[in-house]
Amino acid sequence: MKINSKYRILYQVEQLPIFQNRMYDSEIEAKNCPKGDVCLVENLDTGLVYNASFVPELMVYDHHYQNEQAVSPLFQKHLNNVLSIIKNNIGKNDLVEVGCGKGFFLEMLVKDDFKIIGFDPTYEGENPNIERKYFTSNIGIKSKGIVLRHVLEHIQNPIDFLFQLKESNGGSGKIYIEVPCFDWICEHCAWFDIFYEHVNYFRLQDFYNIFTDVLVSGKLFGGQYIYVIAELSSLQIPKISDSCRVNFPSDFLQKIKDNQINQESKSAIWGGASKGVIFALLKSRIGHLIDIVIDINPAKQNKYLPGTGIQVKSESKIFDLLPAKSTVFVMNSNYLEEIKKMSKYLFNYVSIDNE
Repeated sequence: MKINSKYRILYQVEQLPIFQNRMYDSEIEAKNCPKGDVCLVENLDTGLVYNASFVPELMVYDHHYQNEQAVSPLFQKHLNNVLSIIKNNIGKNDLVEVGCGKGFFLEMLVKDDFKIIGFDPTYEGENPNIERKYFTSNIGIKSKGIVLRHVLEHIQNPIDFLFQLKESNGGSGKIYIEVPCFDWICEHCAWFDIFYEHVNYFRLQDFYNIFTDVLVSGKLFGGQYIYVIAELSSLQIPKISDSCRVNFPSDFLQKIKDNQINQESKSAIWGGASKGVIFALLKSRIGHLIDIVIDINPAKQNKYLPGTGIQVKSESKIFDLLPAKSTVFVMNSNYLEEIKKMSKYLFNYVSIDNE
């Protein structure tokens, strides 16, 4: 990959699975999954951060992709919080969710009497409120508000995409955007939160540069996510400012050597999603091998993690697979108490993002 003077390289890592939430049916298939390189850069024109090595042609989503977090009561609480933010700042009528995935959040809104339709070409269900296609100007729908949850980080040219949404919605309307928080990743040296699948990494300040009219903004889910509600009519091409340059830590990978794993006893990861995939993979590259992965999502259980090929087990199996007092690496501290309760407080729990 060629880097020129318009970029500042922040971080590089080679050969990550292109889909960290794509489950595999065998260990060999998982280990041999498609991989790509990450070269995070700060664009010196726009100030935006993205993977300059990203190849969009590699990203073909299918039914093997499993990223549903709503099986957790804690995450459902987060979604209820988001519901309230949208209701209080946009309203409940004439809404569109773009990239609604499997439709869980949209169905939550419908149950609360929201008038909303969804668009996602990969949708597999039978909800008549969701259309299996992209939201474009040809559809002829002008909504009062667009909901864009955890979509923008996957889009190679996010500003172009937002302008397309603006055009598709008649040039106006409000938009709710929710994405992972890059400031949180930097502050916590969260090397396990850099994924090939996420081509973009946003800070709250970025959205104030993208929109001249931000109505409300904030942090969610323990600071790991950020959100804004803005007027689509105020969309603009952002420009970098010396006052808000990215402060990327020079010791970002230092913590990867922490928590050395005792290979004479078993250890487990709780959370077989994005963080768990990267944690297990990069730990294995320095000789720290994980034995067990636990996840409460039935769609992940008995499947194999991309990169390492570790098989995912259900939460009920941990008692048979792991002796008491063994180390359980908790991939997201938001779920720590929930995990302790499910595993009967029998283990030594290490929250990797609270180091």
